[in-house]
Amino acid sequence: MPSTFTATDASAYELQMGRWSRRLAVRFVDFAGLAPGERLLDLGCGTGSLSAELATRAEPAAIVGVDLAEPYVEHARVAVVDPRARFQVADACDLPFAADSFERVLSLLVLQFIPDPAGALAEAARVVRPGGGIAATVWQSGGLPAFDLFWRAAETIDPGLKAKRAAATPNALALPGGFASLWRAQGLIAVDEARLRIIMDFADFDDYWLPFTGGQGSAGSYTAGLAPARRDAFRDALRGLYEAEVGSGPLSAEATAIACKGKLPG
Repeated sequence: MPSTFTATDASAYELQMGRWSRRLAVRFVDFAGLAPGERLLDLGCGTGSLSAELATRAEPAAIVGVDLAEPYVEHARVAVVDPRARFQVADACDLPFAADSFERVLSLLVLQFIPDPAGALAEAARVVRPGGGIAATVWQSGGLPAFDLFWRAAETIDPGLKAKRAAATPNALALPGGFASLWRAQGLIAVDEARLRIIMDFADFDDYWLPFTGGQGSAGSYTAGLAPARRDAFRDALRGLYEAEVGSGPLSAEATAIACKGKLPG
């Protein structure tokens, strides 16, 4: 099943989101919990941020990372140098694994981009042994103030964008209770939902702007789709908002994700 996230350049993703994914992975693994000797599935592994963190924690027996984006999988294979870890291209809604293959499935910043998250969760439940765990996290709706600055600037050069974004229905998983409802509908037990917070910090405007020029995700796709003159106007508008808030120096903002975990009965 296709993803709604533009994922074509692993290096560009690393510049834009990889540094934040790595910070969130630490919080997420703390929340999800691990036990020694587990077989772990990193569902939607991307460039390997979560798998890298898992490799350092609780002595897993094996880590398997899957993602639809082949460039990201190739990056993960190089970035995560651990004999217990392997990566492959696979669809979260049609996993190439037998039932009961893993003790735990974890998913970092992926389910909100899958058109059928319930189908992906059902597949995760199929490949987890009875009594095993499933945990996932996504950015909370309104939980990325550093990125809100980007979209506010975009609205100044695109008058119709503000109304379009205001009319958009937030992803249910990005709202409180959305994860828990999905987990319980799948029959998971011991369901627990929580908020995870990290700090996003940028050295200056160039450090903030450059990652958006790589074409990844919705913000990158928006920037890449602008004609050169409009892109220059957008950059100038964004610089104006940035400097109005923090001057020419660093920007630091808290980012909030929603996480959920639960267990299969048995």
